Amino acid sequence: MSPSDSTLTSPPGPAEPVALGVDPQSLVKLRALQSEYGDVVAVKSPKGRQGLFINQPDLIHRLLVKHHDKFNKGPGFERVKMLLGNGLIVSDGTTWRRSRRMIQPAFSRKQLHKLIDMMHKCCLNRVERWERLAQSQEQTVDVTREMNDAGLELILRAIFGDDYDNSIVTDGKNPFAFLSEDATRDLRVVLQVRELRSLILKVIEQRRTQPSSSDYDFLTMLMGQTDKEGVGFNDKELLDEIITLTVAGYETSAGTLNWAWHLIATHPEVESQLLSEFEEKIEPDAELDSNLLATLSYMQQVLDETLRLYPPVWLFTRRAVTAFTLDDLAIGEDTDIYISPLVLHTTEAHWPNARDFDPERYAPDKTHQVGLSLPFSLGPRRCLGEYFSFLEMKLMLATLLPRFKLRPQSDTRPECELGINLRSSDAIHLNITPRAT
Repeated sequence: MSPSDSTLTSPPGPAEPVALGVDPQSLVKLRALQSEYGDVVAVKSPKGRQGLFINQPDLIHRLLVKHHDKFNKGPGFERVKMLLGNGLIVSDGTTWRRSRRMIQPAFSRKQLHKLIDMMHKCCLNRVERWERLAQSQEQTVDVTREMNDAGLELILRAIFGDDYDNSIVTDGKNPFAFLSEDATRDLRVVLQVRELRSLILKVIEQRRTQPSSSDYDFLTMLMGQTDKEGVGFNDKELLDEIITLTVAGYETSAGTLNWAWHLIATHPEVESQLLSEFEEKIEPDAELDSNLLATLSYMQQVLDETLRLYPPVWLFTRRAVTAFTLDDLAIGEDTDIYISPLVLHTTEAHWPNARDFDPERYAPDKTHQVGLSLPFSLGPRRCLGEYFSFLEMKLMLATLLPRFKLRPQSDTRPECELGINLRSSDAIHLNITPRAT
């Protein structure tokens, strides 16, 4: 069927142009468009580009899974590319396919399980800090900063192994620390990230002559991979992928844990059920391995519900590289597709009482329509680090929550900062006390 076929329908939409991007005004616009025109809305940018805002689960699923090859990354990724280079998140076409095939083995469950001991040690480092905070006069913890710092240390150790202590952190200073200390992602941060490339390159050059003594790390894995032609990553490609792993790898988990601590602290009944699960399934001083973490089904529900309310990437785009039809919908070449997990996940028609935090939505006996939940996207471009992120988040909660009770300092609900990633606009501070042993 041709896109010009008279049987095709044209979605409703406003006559005036609509400017969309990663900013608070765009969320207001998208919710207004969905409310007035429905789940498929035709929009036109101020520059005249044709676009579609899609909030229909089945249609989103088919676009991202079955028709993924008809799209490249859409508008807005220019800012991300300035920060990350041409890594896996922003690359397209043959470059993306080659990188995906070469990186994917590093994220197999078998390989990631080799990192659990290291991940658990990072979590235990927080225990020592939180014990001091719990016994201090203020008895306050900045969970935003704590999760940022912990997440950054963890991903850097996962990437560099022993080189984190030997070559990255010198004189007690971490050159990557600005990433967790400053949430802005402006040109100044882009320039700071570029300055890190010379340091990373030195580690790569050292690895070529002296392999790491670590049991496993991402850098070793990436340096050992080759494509179908037997060609590995060159230095620039390695640098782009390492920067991508660093920034994306820590921001997703740290941001989600930030919101999870707030939600658990403000919902004592959820906290109580989590503690009951820990008591039932985790013996005192038990080794937190992958098998044990897999049994924590209620914790998985809590994290899934946190990600529903606060998806790490709240708006993403695609651009059609060819014209095609889907059912009676014509999608023209160069059409921009806008998909917002945040809007989809909080649409009442799809999620009753959508703004409420209710982990029972993800109980084992519940099923959801395909395409209804996409915190890590869908299809071949689904985040490779999803399982890694869940391992990290489960380890952090299972390590800290049985030891410390956190409570909000006020009834004020944290506001969202709608940038490239969904953050809390201000740091979340919680009161902290040790639990009785």
